[in-house]
Amino acid sequence: MTHNPNQPTDTPTDRPDRPEDKGADIVQLDTARDRRQRGPIELLDDDEFAPAPGTATGPADGPVLEGQIVRVDSNDGPDRGDWLADLENKARDRRPIVPLWLRSRTEAIDTLKWVGAHFAHVAGFQVTRTPLYAGRLAVRAPRGLARLIAGMVKWTFDLEGMPVRLSAVGKADAEGYLKLSRQRDSRVRLRVWIAGTALVTLLIAGVLIASAPTAVQWSALAVALAVLGTLGKPADRPLINRAVIPTTVERLTSDIVIRALTAIGVSGINAKNADVRFVAPITRDGPGWRADIDLPYGVTVADVLDRRDRMASALRRPLGCIWPEGDSSVHEGRLILWVGDKDLSKTIVKSPLLKAASHDVFKGIPFGNDPRGRLVTVPLIQHNILIGSLPGQGKTASVRELAAGIVLDATTEAWFHELKGTGDLDPYEKVCHRYISGIEDEAIAYAADSLTLLRQEVMRRAAALKTLPSDLCPDKRVTRQIADKRSLGLHPLVAIFDECQNLFAHPEYGKQAGMDAEFIIKLGRALGVVLILATQRPDKDSLPTGISANVSIRFCLRVAGQIENDMILGTSAYKNGIRATMFVPEADAGTGYLVGATPMPKVVKAAYLDTPATQRIADRAHALHMAAGTLSGHATGERPEAAAPAFDLLADIAAVVGPREAKVWNEVVVERLADVRPEIYGPWAELEGAAKTAQLTNALKPYGVKTGQVWGTTEDGKGANRIGIVRDDIITAITKRDDKRGSGAAS
Repeated sequence: MTHNPNQPTDTPTDRPDRPEDKGADIVQLDTARDRRQRGPIELLDDDEFAPAPGTATGPADGPVLEGQIVRVDSNDGPDRGDWLADLENKARDRRPIVPLWLRSRTEAIDTLKWVGAHFAHVAGFQVTRTPLYAGRLAVRAPRGLARLIAGMVKWTFDLEGMPVRLSAVGKADAEGYLKLSRQRDSRVRLRVWIAGTALVTLLIAGVLIASAPTAVQWSALAVALAVLGTLGKPADRPLINRAVIPTTVERLTSDIVIRALTAIGVSGINAKNADVRFVAPITRDGPGWRADIDLPYGVTVADVLDRRDRMASALRRPLGCIWPEGDSSVHEGRLILWVGDKDLSKTIVKSPLLKAASHDVFKGIPFGNDPRGRLVTVPLIQHNILIGSLPGQGKTASVRELAAGIVLDATTEAWFHELKGTGDLDPYEKVCHRYISGIEDEAIAYAADSLTLLRQEVMRRAAALKTLPSDLCPDKRVTRQIADKRSLGLHPLVAIFDECQNLFAHPEYGKQAGMDAEFIIKLGRALGVVLILATQRPDKDSLPTGISANVSIRFCLRVAGQIENDMILGTSAYKNGIRATMFVPEADAGTGYLVGATPMPKVVKAAYLDTPATQRIADRAHALHMAAGTLSGHATGERPEAAAPAFDLLADIAAVVGPREAKVWNEVVVERLADVRPEIYGPWAELEGAAKTAQLTNALKPYGVKTGQVWGTTEDGKGANRIGIVRDDIITAITKRDDKRGSGAAS
């Protein structure tokens, strides 16, 4: 046997396991690893993959040895169990057995209503034009009679065969002519009898009709005119007008879609390499066409959204008809292209609340329509809502629609603050527990005080909800059953702050208002307390990040750039293709991206309520609250600067601050108050730092007591200046309040 010096003396299969051999294998593995680290892997052709003579390929799952070739792609077939996974992948997007419009009761009813209205319109249109059609038939009847006589003569005497017979005569084809003549004579003999019989029948029918009642005569005349008029109609002028003008929108096809995608200039999609795959047939979806597309590898839906205007040009449709969106639940390259028949910007969405007798906020509030005309409902309970846009894009109109649903629920307590001063929410004033409209400091202070009271209300509700039995409140959150029990005081409470940037950016009230709002948003959602904030300046100063990061529902109309977009819609929204910058100024007013209310972000056009419509809804809501006995506060004529608390704060402070203590730090006063009334002041004491100090400062503002820098000594004996109160100010405030009460009682 010849020994090959290039071949190892021991192979892995016949040599025994020795420690030194294992060490060699480890060295060889390290060598292979070093090769991978030195440079990129080169994929070889099949011929280059062929192992060299004397080189072992080795087992697929064994150690990689020196000189061994390992294939990157395995040629082994799938495991026996993979067929189920393959089937699941293929069936991932099953087409529904029942049409989508039949799976939803609301959509089925809406579809049937539309079909009924369509045919009712067609019938009414045609019935009203019956005299016109009768006149046309009468005018065309003589021509029809002439055509009928000429046709009968031509048919009876076989005149249509005359050109053929003349052609035979011209060719001197005697035999052919004789055959044609015999055929013509045979036809004429039979047709003369048929025509004669028909003529005699018509004459007899005419005689009978002449002696028949008048109604029969008119009916026969109408039938004759209808038949003759139909025979006499011009080819280019139909008798009946169209009741519905057919759409001129071009049918969406795969060729048109590919042409549009290659024309918008996205890198990775071009005429030579348009690797676009349609994952479902292009179908009608509402008033438009829908195409489900897998974009080429490496192209994302965001790339297409950036060029929506170019796509509109490529599809030869208005920009308001083109609504591409992604389906990230599949992958980032799944594009759902919807092309509408009508421009969404020219559509006015009517609110279902215009004719609603009442509404239940626990079922959400009908907010608007998506581009396909489907109603979108915004859940309210257990959510907070943030609305943002540039000025004039429909932000306040969106707030009006939400407010309509709120006031039409007689169990809901409304606190509305319109901090622009234009009176957009004034119609709802008559049903609000607290209401203010203005931009001056007094209005801002009133709104800030509302947040302070809401914070106290959240703490009160938390304690009240905790005491409810588990059978009534198993999930420790407000439900419709609990809200209907008015004695519990856990009914829905919704506070709207329109133009909230004027509150949060205020130099005196803004910081504490932001802290209160963040507290309410985090804890109030399960307690029936809801905040709706609307702003036209979404930045970190006007909209604290603690607020924007914790709201669960966001509606963003047109904004200027990426920063404002992400402030409203959430971090990375712009990167993920949710871009409110794509909306056109003024043309897309009222249209925005809605996030958090539906499983996927959705473009929605909010319903529009003008001032008269808003007033009618407010009048109906006022009657509902009057009947239910739920009007309170501002709606009953009260105009307090702050709602009176269930405790006497000034008296409590006077009790815990002794006569010998001229000045005391706020934090010390709060700790003492918590010892006296833990159920009231305990949550204040749990706060840290400036938040604890601010609680007392804000609570004293309605009484005209101001806090300031107070010198004191810390526990370790060091002196420090901190925010505190002057006891004489507390005593003065008590005296003024008591004098005012006394004079009021005397009068």
